[in-house]
Amino acid sequence: MNRSATTPCCATSVFEPVGKVLLSVLLLWLGGLFHTAPAASVGHTLAPPPDSLRRAAPDSLVQVPCPGYPTLRVGRILFVGNNVTREAVLRAELDFRENDTLAAAALGRRLEANRRRLFNLQLFHQVLVQSVCREGELTVLYSVQERWYTFPVPIFSLADRNFRSWLDRPDRWQRVDYGLHLVRRNFRGRNEQLLANLQLGFNRKYELFYEAPGYGRKRRVGFGAGYSYYRSHSLDYATVADRLRNLRQERAFPIERQYATVGIRWRRTVQHLTAFDVSYHHEQVSDSVLYYNPRYFLHGPRRQYLEFGLVSTLNQRNTFAYPLTGQFAQLSATYRTFLDSSTPSILTLRGRYARYIALGGPFYYSAGATAQLRFARALAYPDDRAFGYDVLVRGYDAYVVEGRQLGLIQQGLTFRLLDLGKLTVDGLPSSRFNTIPLVFYLNTFVDVGYVRQPAAQAANRLPNQMLASAGVALHLVTYYDWVFTFEYTRNREQQGGFFFRTQFPI
Repeated sequence: MNRSATTPCCATSVFEPVGKVLLSVLLLWLGGLFHTAPAASVGHTLAPPPDSLRRAAPDSLVQVPCPGYPTLRVGRILFVGNNVTREAVLRAELDFRENDTLAAAALGRRLEANRRRLFNLQLFHQVLVQSVCREGELTVLYSVQERWYTFPVPIFSLADRNFRSWLDRPDRWQRVDYGLHLVRRNFRGRNEQLLANLQLGFNRKYELFYEAPGYGRKRRVGFGAGYSYYRSHSLDYATVADRLRNLRQERAFPIERQYATVGIRWRRTVQHLTAFDVSYHHEQVSDSVLYYNPRYFLHGPRRQYLEFGLVSTLNQRNTFAYPLTGQFAQLSATYRTFLDSSTPSILTLRGRYARYIALGGPFYYSAGATAQLRFARALAYPDDRAFGYDVLVRGYDAYVVEGRQLGLIQQGLTFRLLDLGKLTVDGLPSSRFNTIPLVFYLNTFVDVGYVRQPAAQAANRLPNQMLASAGVALHLVTYYDWVFTFEYTRNREQQGGFFFRTQFPI
């Protein structure tokens, strides 16, 4: 679904909800409330946690005591631990069924590949596999530990630039945003997702989204829909010196935006998904925005358009949250047609590819490339985006770069620094929360990017020139797919800084 960003993507030092959770975890750990959980007794038939959290050799995990049988018939497939998740969701990820014949020599790799598909549904803390063979007939057991699926997160933020400016205002308590962000994963046990935002106060946002990756026994065809309404007292209306110029209106709303979207999904497995979405958008800006940028929307203060988006994703990484091996490829095409006769249509093509390689021992290498082409006779200001929003050259977080075409290459070398195993929090009875894996990685990286802008403004230096940066980072990987990165980056303009991010960068 298309959820348009209203601000550039950048690192932040402000504690978001996940940042608060991280701080709490570290304080509890330092306070001695954690103790290392004893290692589980794992036989030769059990698969390990994903190798982003624990290094193990997956090819020797399953040893079936059926000598003399070159092939094995699958007699039964069993699942345990899926109290919420329906069995049909799990069976749809497997590439074998009862009565199928499997080669005994490749059985370990086959079961491990299917275990990882189940884990990458991102519904479980842990997925283990065990097999039993008798007279050439195989029984396969997958054991899962389910996560907590409902996350209500309070919204509270200040509408001013910083705390000091907010505190100096006599109407300070009227200049806050408050509300609730609610996510329900694995809705109805079918791997569906509900997302709702209710934000009141200085800036208003009302959103509701529903996503179902697949229906039916094979779960091949899915559905998605959503609605979003947003209005704000501030808007970035121009880019000067590669930085955003912002307009703030105390009583008026310089931007009001709403859209509705609906789409279908074609899903072969969790590793291969194609989505097609159609959305209707209505956007309006105040007269003050047009005073500072008369061509913000090219023609007038409002616009309406239909957008058609097609995205195909092949995700063959070992784990989706923090990949160490495998590959990722994504192609997207978006066509935007305006419901007036004067605004030209826009076609945007984007591709991304990344490769992850185990170098041996604790070392891993990753490389990724992103490219974008945008075609239109003319572009409004909010449609002419390149770096600084959902694509970023690290180290240029303070800047935005407008342009029609972009290219980005990223490389990283990762070293598994410290594996603390699974830590247990005393006083929490639920296994969904009281066992926390913590793994630290040391990472060095280089980014190189370029944006082509045929009609770049003289005040903006970054379009049509090479952007480059290098840095070093500490990555923390823990449960619920949380990844925290603390990095120091220095760019080609000889500017350096520390940054905090909450996702794997490549």
